Amino acid sequence: MPDRRTSTSSRRASAAPPRAPRTLTIDIGGSGLKAALLDARGHVIGDPVRIPTPADRPPDAIVRVLVGLVSPLGVCDRVSVGFPGLVRDGVVQTAPNFDSPAWQGFALADALAQALDRPVRVLNDADLQGLGAISGRGLELVVTLGTGVGTALFLDGRLLPHLELSRHPVHRGKNYDQYLGKAARKRVGKRRWRARVHRVLAILESVINYDTLHIGGGGAKHLGDVAAPRIRLTDNRAALIGGLAVWR
Repeated sequence: MPDRRTSTSSRRASAAPPRAPRTLTIDIGGSGLKAALLDARGHVIGDPVRIPTPADRPPDAIVRVLVGLVSPLGVCDRVSVGFPGLVRDGVVQTAPNFDSPAWQGFALADALAQALDRPVRVLNDADLQGLGAISGRGLELVVTLGTGVGTALFLDGRLLPHLELSRHPVHRGKNYDQYLGKAARKRVGKRRWRARVHRVLAILESVINYDTLHIGGGGAKHLGDVAAPRIRLTDNRAALIGGLAVWR
């Protein structure tokens, strides 16, 4: 007669351990839509995917495109999304890089959760990147240079209420997006654009008095060497790590 205790023990030993949660991180940008699947340690599973942001940009169209974009990445357990605008409780309040007025008040987190059948958390894209870049010590400012300009502020690792500093007028009626965005860099050239960036950074330093400034986004590579003890350049991987931090 078989020993039932041995039999039960063997079945338990052979059972596969529960899989750690996988996080799908999506970056919605004015020029590109990007996504990557991460394991519990922040390592990318497979290859990230990227496509240009469609010219037709109402929210329903972007949600449909995102579902198709991430489908080859495999199974995830939760989804983190960075969006270039003011987001509160998963609802888009402003979308300065998208022309459609339908974005205002659009419940992006709910729409993606329904489309992907997974829990979804949506933050401003600079907030998301900041969560992956900060040290967690003191007052840290994050500035992202892309199609527009994103900003996020953290105190001892805690995300402070989001301020859309990019909408603030900085020079002759132009706001940060218009003065430092991708279109401005192409129009005035890299040399003048770098001078503009340093002018704005000096303003932010005097107004915010940060301990550390983190600069990221696609435009950061055009800055060249930034020799300052309190400034850190961060790459796009920070947004991926931020996608994990959202769920901690």
